[in-house]
Amino acid sequence: MTRRKYSIDFKKQVVKEAKETGNLAAVARRYELSANMVGCWKREFESGKHGEIDFSMVPVLDAEEVVKENEQLKRLLGEQALELAILRDLIKKKNPHLLKNLK
Repeated sequence: MTRRKYSIDFKKQVVKEAKETGNLAAVARRYELSANMVGCWKREFESGKHGEIDFSMVPVLDAEEVVKENEQLKRLLGEQALELAILRDLIKKKNPHLLKNLK
């Protein structure tokens, strides 16, 4: 069995069609390709391996979802900063000579 090379334009066309239909296996059968190969090509284009990222292939992010995640991350960061301040304060009270090493 010989190894076939496909052009980037052909790969883009197949990946674009797979994204539009949402069915990698059907598109792969249509072009007589492996579904795994089409999935690989899709990941490569989404990661930008073939030059510029085609933003039509990048999934659309929901603004509310992004805002919720951002708030959650801010809350976690605040909690970690508070824990760090508490631990530093404890070290200061119990071991004042170690304070030099913290700064």
